[in-house]
Amino acid sequence: MERVLIVEDDPPLRLAMTKALRAAGYEVTTAKTGDEGLEAALADPPDVVLLDVMLPGMNGYEVLAELRKQDPELPIVMITAKGEEADRVRGLTLGADEYVVKPVGLAELQARVGAALRRQRLATRQAPVKVGALLVDFTLHSATRDGELVEMTAHEMKLLEFFLRNEDAILPRQRILAAVWGAGYFGTDRTVDNFVNRLRAKIEPDPKEPVHLVTLRGAGYRFRR
Repeated sequence: MERVLIVEDDPPLRLAMTKALRAAGYEVTTAKTGDEGLEAALADPPDVVLLDVMLPGMNGYEVLAELRKQDPELPIVMITAKGEEADRVRGLTLGADEYVVKPVGLAELQARVGAALRRQRLATRQAPVKVGALLVDFTLHSATRDGELVEMTAHEMKLLEFFLRNEDAILPRQRILAAVWGAGYFGTDRTVDNFVNRLRAKIEPDPKEPVHLVTLRGAGYRFRR
């Protein structure tokens, strides 16, 4: 299920958008301020962000600029009462994908979210990636070794994709847990370790002496192809 983060300080509008998007089949989380929205988006990146411009604390433009530094590909739809061309141009220049002017029509909102996600899916289609002994196709969610299909669970595939997107970075277990299982999942460091071991068994020439997925004692993991 694709996930939408709504960053909106108006409670009735936030509730209406939440209901409309859940009815359309999306998983929805919300934030009331710019600071909360930025923190939520970075801790557990959604598939698309709906971002109001006039927010307490950081305004929407500031949040947009910071999100673009962290993730240039994240679909972001700006929502604002300001309909002037200069405001729209500012948001689009900073990297907004869509721009919706209040009062927000909920059918239009659903359509714009769907359009942003379709563009993202097309943009992120990728050729299969060689990872150790595996050839992984993230578009088809499949993996092969020497032409033979290798069974991988959804979480194993998501974990591998997370490591690939953060290649060479030092990744603490809690960050991995939040990114792969979600911020609300009550797992432990051991959950991550167990899945890393399962992944090593599929990508490493010798899982006992890993060369791709390395443990950094006291820090977490680092992945290198």
